[in-house]
Amino acid sequence: MTLLAARGLSKRFGGLVAVDDVSFDVYEGTIKALIGPNGAGKSTLFNLLTGFDRPDVGEVLFADTSIVGLQPHRVVRAGMARTFQNTQMFGEMTVTENVLVGMHTRLRTGFAAGALRLPPTRAVERDAIARANHLLRLVGADAFGDAPGADVPHGVRRLVEIARALASAPKLLLLDEPAAGLNNTETVALAASLRRIQADGTTILIVEHDMGLVMEISDEIIVLDRGRKIAEGSPRLIQKDAAVIEAYLGEVIVDA
Repeated sequence: MTLLAARGLSKRFGGLVAVDDVSFDVYEGTIKALIGPNGAGKSTLFNLLTGFDRPDVGEVLFADTSIVGLQPHRVVRAGMARTFQNTQMFGEMTVTENVLVGMHTRLRTGFAAGALRLPPTRAVERDAIARANHLLRLVGADAFGDAPGADVPHGVRRLVEIARALASAPKLLLLDEPAAGLNNTETVALAASLRRIQADGTTILIVEHDMGLVMEISDEIIVLDRGRKIAEGSPRLIQKDAAVIEAYLGEVIVDA
């Protein structure tokens, strides 16, 4: 079943065509990767999907409903959440509190109940903390729940950002270069986390430069070059696609 459908998306910035007539589907329950060289239009495409930019031409359908023109916070409410290339944590807050921030679109307690600490508010708070702890276990960062955000390693910060995005209970999680700056051990941990998130029922669309990670976790891959889609298919097909090799990979990846 198609969860997200991009149809003929195009975006210009002055004389630069950043995204040029791009169409693709993301199927429910899958991990789909978006790859391409620097300047290929990947981040712009992410922005078009999540409401940070509006396409000049084209349509974005999420669960069969158009989301073009929705503000980013309304896109989150619709069921799509994303992370960004640069980690953005609240350093003075604990890791668990950072995850709780991501739940603000789902919590409904009211100002008066919150100010007075009424029983319904306390119950919501307990449930929220339990949910945050579950998400930290899901991504593999539960050992750092009480640590200040400023004190955790870079690799853990990446996992916490994913947990915070998951806190909004999205159907689709969009990840923008989550492996950036990670060492091999951290990348292996990230791959395991993404598989657990998928098994937990969340569909994933990921922009990533780490080709080893992409080939390991992806069910399908879409390749952009200079704003246009040049290939789409399974990792095995993408590895052998001549246009992809020329534009991005540089060489055929041989299975180990």
